[in-house]
Amino acid sequence: MTLTEQHRPGADRRPADYDVLVVGGVGVDTIVRVEELRVPPGDSVFVEPLRDYVGHTGNGVALGWHALGLRTKFVDFLGDDPQGRMVLEHYARVGLDFSHLVSPHGTPRSANLVDPRGRRFSFYDGRHPGDLRLPRAFYLPFLERTAHVHLSIIGHNQDIYEDIHRLGVTSSTDLHDWDGRNPHHRRYALDSDYVFLSAAALHDRLHTVMRTILDEGRARFVVATDGAEGCHLLERGADGIRHFPAVRPERPVVDSNGAGDAFVTAFLHSLFQGRPLEECVLAGSVSGAFVCGSVGTHTEFIDLPGLRAATAARRSSYRSSGSTAPQTQARSAQSTRRSGDGSARTRRTH
Repeated sequence: MTLTEQHRPGADRRPADYDVLVVGGVGVDTIVRVEELRVPPGDSVFVEPLRDYVGHTGNGVALGWHALGLRTKFVDFLGDDPQGRMVLEHYARVGLDFSHLVSPHGTPRSANLVDPRGRRFSFYDGRHPGDLRLPRAFYLPFLERTAHVHLSIIGHNQDIYEDIHRLGVTSSTDLHDWDGRNPHHRRYALDSDYVFLSAAALHDRLHTVMRTILDEGRARFVVATDGAEGCHLLERGADGIRHFPAVRPERPVVDSNGAGDAFVTAFLHSLFQGRPLEECVLAGSVSGAFVCGSVGTHTEFIDLPGLRAATAARRSSYRSSGSTAPQTQARSAQSTRRSGDGSARTRRTH
C-alpha cells in the first residue's frame, strides 16, 4: 500500500501505480499586469508585455503534487492548436505524466488581470460545451490504478464519480468561489471525500454552506480558504468551524495565481502522510504563500524539503483560533481578498 496505507481506515485495495490522478483542468493563461483591477478611463492603456503560461487549476494541482514527489497522473482534453502544443512541450520538459484526448473545441484559455499587490481577476473562456464528457474507456484504466483522484470542476469529468465510489478510491475537489447555490458545483461538493473552496463569495453564509456540504454529502471535512484571513476547517462530527490564521509569505507577494492549487496539494500531501489536520492546514498555508512570490501562473512550486523546513519552523507557533460561531463569520461583500493562503479567488472554475 502507498500513501500511508492509502490513507483510508480499513483500506484493502491493491497497491496503486499512481499516488494521485488529476482529471481535467489544463489550459493557457495570458497574464496582463495592470495598475489596479478596474477599467481605466479611455479606450486603451499601455501595459507590461503580455505573457502566456500553462495554467488552470488541474495543471496547478498536478504540478504541485509532482513537485512534492508523488507519482502523479494527469488526464484531460486538449486542442490540436498552438496552446495544446505549448502544454505538451511544457509537460515533457518537467516530466509530468499526461495523457489527453483531442478536443475539436480547442485548448481552454483565460486572461488574468494581476495588480501590483498580486491580486487577480480571471476571464475564462469556458470553450468546452456542457455535454462534453471524458469517455469511460479513456479514464477508467487510470482510475483503476490510482490511490486518490482529484476532480477539477470543469464539467466533462462529473460522471466519473460512480466509478470512483465503486472502486473505493478517495476523491477531492476544489469548488473555488462557489456561492453555495450554483448547481454546476453541487455534484462535486456532495460526491467528494475532501472538499476545498474559497470563502470569497459566501460572506455570512460560510457556516451554512460548509455544514450543508457535510450534511448532504460524503465529505470527511471541508476547508474554506479566505485569503489573508487564513482558512476555516469543518470536520464531520465536529460542533463548529475552526479558524486558522494565514502564513506570512517569506517573499514579496507579486502574483496570487495558483496559490489555492498549491494549498490543496500540500494539505492533501500531508494528509496522505497521516498527519493531523492542523498540520495539513499549516502545510497548505505555507505552500500557498510560497507561490505568491513568483510571477505568472504555476511557474514555481515548493518542493518536499522546502515544505518540511518551512512547516517545521512555524509548527510551534501555529495554532487554530478555535471554533467560529456562525454569527461571527459575516464578512463585508466589499472587502478585498488579499493573497496569503490561496489568495483572493474570483470566478475561476478551471
